[in-house]
Amino acid sequence: MKILKALLVAGAAAVAFAGTASAQEKVLRLVPQADLKNLDPIWTTAAITINHGFMIYDTLFALDSKLVAKPQMVDSWTRSDDGMKWTFKLRAGMKWHDGTPVTAKDAVASLVRWGKLPTRGGAMMSRVGSIAATDDLSFEIVLKSKFGPVIETLADPSLPVFIMREKDAMTDPFEQVKEPIGSGPFVFVKEEWVAGSKVVYRPFKDYKPRSEPSDGFAGAKIAKVDKVEWIYLPDPNTATQALLKGEVDAFEQPTYDLLPLLQKDPNVVVKVLDKLGKMGHLRPNHLHPPFNNVKAREALTLLVDQEEFLAAMVGNPAFQQKCYAIFMCNAPYSLDKYADGVKKANVARAKQLFAEAGYKGEEIIVLHPTDQQLIGQNSLVIVEKLKEAGVNAKLEAMDWSTLTSRRTVQDAPGPGSRGWHIFPTWWTGIPMASPITNAPLVASCDKKNWFGWPCDDQVEKLRADFVAAGTKEEQMAAVDGLQKRFYETFLYVNTGQFTAPVAWRKNLVGVPEALLFVAWNIEKK
Repeated sequence: MKILKALLVAGAAAVAFAGTASAQEKVLRLVPQADLKNLDPIWTTAAITINHGFMIYDTLFALDSKLVAKPQMVDSWTRSDDGMKWTFKLRAGMKWHDGTPVTAKDAVASLVRWGKLPTRGGAMMSRVGSIAATDDLSFEIVLKSKFGPVIETLADPSLPVFIMREKDAMTDPFEQVKEPIGSGPFVFVKEEWVAGSKVVYRPFKDYKPRSEPSDGFAGAKIAKVDKVEWIYLPDPNTATQALLKGEVDAFEQPTYDLLPLLQKDPNVVVKVLDKLGKMGHLRPNHLHPPFNNVKAREALTLLVDQEEFLAAMVGNPAFQQKCYAIFMCNAPYSLDKYADGVKKANVARAKQLFAEAGYKGEEIIVLHPTDQQLIGQNSLVIVEKLKEAGVNAKLEAMDWSTLTSRRTVQDAPGPGSRGWHIFPTWWTGIPMASPITNAPLVASCDKKNWFGWPCDDQVEKLRADFVAAGTKEEQMAAVDGLQKRFYETFLYVNTGQFTAPVAWRKNLVGVPEALLFVAWNIEKK
């Protein structure tokens, strides 16, 4: 009966979107991981909005399929012998979707906005003495203190430097840009956007691709279909049946329990594009009781058995592993140290620590994303664990896009407040794997760091030591210090590392080997 219901719903969904394009058009239909509600990929770190950013914006540099940084909007660049001055020249002839030319002033304003966020460009831009356009296509960055990985940081695809029009980039980074006008390979068709249902993109006819072949996020970004539609189907059974029946062409985040059904269909490809994977975690609110007290954060950590959380999230050993390395397992800065005391859940000790933190039965609000099968399981499990420890935990259900807005609220939780205590999420491994880009690790004490807003001067000093390190040994000393300090302060709780396959129909040819499913270079046969 459940499968029949799913088929009926899928059929109804197909009717809703099957007639949206003429028979002559080649339309690529993707079931995205979440509903798109927020359009500014600098304002939020939500993956769905960053995916939207890659559709319509472009970047100065990009990673190829081997994770090597390559120029994208940049034509040429130079570095002074001492590494303190960098000059860049943009490619000529690039245009915005409104027809105006892309200039160096746009790049400078975009870099400045990106750099105001500690979780984005803060690590690099805090070391910049000046940044200015020198002509229509050229700009320079002069450092006031050394920062080696300039190009690698500008190429990061997980927290990207999307280049916007100067007038858009002048927007306060803590407010959303109003007009999503980019210079990328696709144009956002705002009048066809239906929140909770469909997002539409069309190729940008004046896009000027690079001459190199498409390779990951780098090279030529050529639109080979007439239209891209993101069809939001929050029920995974419905989305799976739609893919199997050819009503959609790709499913970004199929659930693990349905993978065998997809894998046995000869017309479907199931593939892990992001080999390093992702890290699930729970983020407590450091601003308000009880989690402004380190004992309560340690108590939360002691309620997490990674095996149990991974079983709920993934449930397939082929795609999951326990990991207590703050900078990911199987990554350059992996360390499995200092976590022995929290590798096993201890409810009795957690209960004692909550009491020592001054917790007296207040309602603890846990945000629950109903349309995110993976991390939604995290919130369900942790609420039960909190209750076992005597905590008055309450789930507040909402879709993921609503949660990404709710988590920005810094108000104290309580009756009538939109404040919160805990939310679940996951992070792509690439940013998590470095002290420079691990956003939830930032503990800058200015309430401008990533949601949850931890404050710890020692963490910030160690992050600065890593940036200033001149040798691998000095870097690893800072990494060791950060790993140790993390398990003294409990900034967040890792719930396990996992890879997430993408599924698409075999009539899609040329799917890029990127960290996520991107629409350029794909032909629909």
